[in-house]
Amino acid sequence: MTKHTTTSLKQVILVTGASRSGKSEWAEILAMQTGKLVTYIATAQVDKNDTEWLSRIEKHQQRRPSSWKTLLVPVELAETIRGYSESNCCLLVDSLGTWVANLLEQEDEIWEKTLQDFLESLGQTKATVVFVAEEVGWGVVPAYPMGRLFRDRLGTLVRHLGMMANPVYLVTGGHILNLSALGQPLPIANPSNKAISN
Repeated sequence: MTKHTTTSLKQVILVTGASRSGKSEWAEILAMQTGKLVTYIATAQVDKNDTEWLSRIEKHQQRRPSSWKTLLVPVELAETIRGYSESNCCLLVDSLGTWVANLLEQEDEIWEKTLQDFLESLGQTKATVVFVAEEVGWGVVPAYPMGRLFRDRLGTLVRHLGMMANPVYLVTGGHILNLSALGQPLPIANPSNKAISN
């Protein structure tokens, strides 16, 4: 994807990082800098009995401009992205890890279709889309199957999205790294991890 220098053009932007790294704050700044109408897409499922989670959500809400529209989209993310046909819109999706967790019960074959549909939706919207994603693969291998499945699915999703996004940022240690400027992309692979022939 060609680097864009004007806010009128569509972009797919990816911000990754660890917990409490500041990735959401940086994504919010990027969304504001587009100068577009921002819609915040929250993928979390709200549990009114989880006070700690509700407190996290409230802190995020207090940080965001009151002019931003908020949508709760725990599952139908591709459909929501595809529905934005105006180039003056910016979607801020926070976060992909929560979205993956919401769909963890899907069988592998269904998940592959979900992933493909999600990736295809990015070419079917005119909105700029800023994604927040967690980096969960830097620790030990989880001891339980569901944890390994979550890590693998999210890692695969972030890798494929990172091939489409520009720029891609890593937020860690109180610093923001532009991976698109510093790094070199791996060869493109499709969601089933089979190399796509030229």
